[in-house]
This record gives sequence, structure tokens and C-alpha cells, in this order.
Amino acid sequence: MKITEHIKNNQGKTLFSFEVIPPQKGQSIQQLYDHIDPLMEFRPPFIDVTTSREEYIFIKKSDGLLDRRITRMRPGTVGICASIMHKYGVDTVPHILCGGFTREETEYVLVDCYYLGLENVMALRGDAMKHEAFFVSTPNGNPYAVDLVKQIVALNRGQYLHELEETANRTNFCVGVAGYPEKHFEAPSMEADLRRLKEKVDAGADYVVTQMFFDNRKFFDFVAAARRLGINVPIIPGIKPIAISRHLNVLPQIFRVELPDILVKEIEKCKSNAEARQVGIEWSIQQSKELIEAGVPVVHFYSMGKSDNIKAIAEKIF
Repeated sequence: MKITEHIKNNQGKTLFSFEVIPPQKGQSIQQLYDHIDPLMEFRPPFIDVTTSREEYIFIKKSDGLLDRRITRMRPGTVGICASIMHKYGVDTVPHILCGGFTREETEYVLVDCYYLGLENVMALRGDAMKHEAFFVSTPNGNPYAVDLVKQIVALNRGQYLHELEETANRTNFCVGVAGYPEKHFEAPSMEADLRRLKEKVDAGADYVVTQMFFDNRKFFDFVAAARRLGINVPIIPGIKPIAISRHLNVLPQIFRVELPDILVKEIEKCKSNAEARQVGIEWSIQQSKELIEAGVPVVHFYSMGKSDNIKAIAEKIF
């Protein structure tokens, strides 16, 4: 079922969903199941599965020199989606990236999704490679998320690459895109970032999932500004509970988000990561309660490979 259909069928009640990260190459998928199992009691209608782009590794040769090779450390997103869907009977949402994929490779992935019965995809530009100062698009790839949305929507019309005519065998993907309540760090202004979001929606995106945030007012302001601009698709808030004291520095550095000073002070008082984790749980509970009272369609949690704190939050609100 499509994400938009799940939202419509729930008749205004808020749904619970979360995102998982594929295990590293060589690890067992059972580790992922162990992460998912405790959260299934809250009946998520869908689970997102992230995609990691390629990266370089260096292998020492017998002569002492280093051989640079390219690899993907967390492959298998589409296969994991199919496995989760089969094991748990829930819809899954594979993340499809621009970075690291040609348009032909993207089409192959989308065709696999279609044959496996996946009805939802999340279209993302992706990050720069670790050695790059800024994002560089893959040759013959989609440079921006809006271009990826257009390719997916073209497939929904039966328009494949290199085909002169549309075919009757069409995909029917529901397309999600990312939104940034505190703007994307590369955007020159909040207004410019919202215009880019509207371009993605106008191109055919069906719903928006936001980057994590810790101040609900920023989310509410973001939604209001989006509505004024004519963005009328569902906007799903993304929540990431603080789990360790280092998150005070790590999360702003990586995700370019700002933490309310009252939360910062509470974390700074903590004498252990266990105390910081509890503060993070309590903050996310209050965030989620306020969001649910405001009528958000879904509260979407970024689990980052941990489920115990998500479970503690969900027990209080779902």
C-alpha cells in the first residue's frame, strides 16, 4: 500500500514509523531483525531502509603501496526491503540516491522494486563522498533529487530510458522526498530551500519526510511556510532522540541542526551516557506528544541502529 493511502486510511490518527540502516557487508541480517522486533508491537505500516553511497577504501599491497578501491559498505537495500516485507508483512520504503548511480542503474533498481512489489520509494540526492568537499553528481546520473523524482514519475507513465514509446507495463510508485525545517545546509536561504521542495512536489513527489529537528516550532513554521507556497502533500516529521552526550556536538556537525538551549543544559548536567539517553527519551516523548496533538500524519523515528530508546518513547505515545 502507498504511504499516502496508509495516511488516508488512518482517518486523521497519527501513525508510527521508523528508519533502519542496512547491516555492514559481512554481518548477519538477524542483527537487523533483532532491532526491528521490539518495535513491531506499535504496528508501523511502513519501515524505511536507507542506502549508502559508494566509498573508497585503501588496501596495502605487498610492496607497501596502497591500492585505492571503491566499494559499498552497506549494500542490499532493495533485498532487505523485500525481506522485511516478507517477514513482517509491512510496507517498506527503499531510499534511492542520485549520488553513486547512473540513470541506467537507477532504472534497474526501480525495476527490481517494481517486480518485488514495493510501492514506495524515497528520492534523495545523497551526500558528497567522504573525500569530496561538496556533492559531485555521477556521470550520466541525476544531479538533483528533482531529477530523480522526474525519472521515477516517467517510469510511472511507462516511459523507460532509451525507449521511443511509452509502454503499457507501468510502475506505480508513491514518491517521498526530504524536507528541511532548518533548511538544507547548502541552501542560501530558507525561502530558496522551500522553492526547491516545491519543485520536487510539482515534479510528482507525493509526500515529504523532514530532517530531524529538536524544536517543534521550527517544524510548525516550516509546514506553514510550505503551505503558503502551495505545497499541499503530507509532511511527516522526523525525530531523532539524543542517545549519548556526544550527540550535542555530533548531530549539529553532521546534520546542521540546532538544539534548544534548555535541552543542551539538561544534557550538560548528565554524568553518564545513560542519563543523557534518558533526557533524550523524555525530550522526544514531549516532542511527539505535541506533534500528535497538532495532527501530524506520522511520527517517523530515525533509529540509527538502536531500538531500545525508540521503544521507550513509543510506549508512552502509541
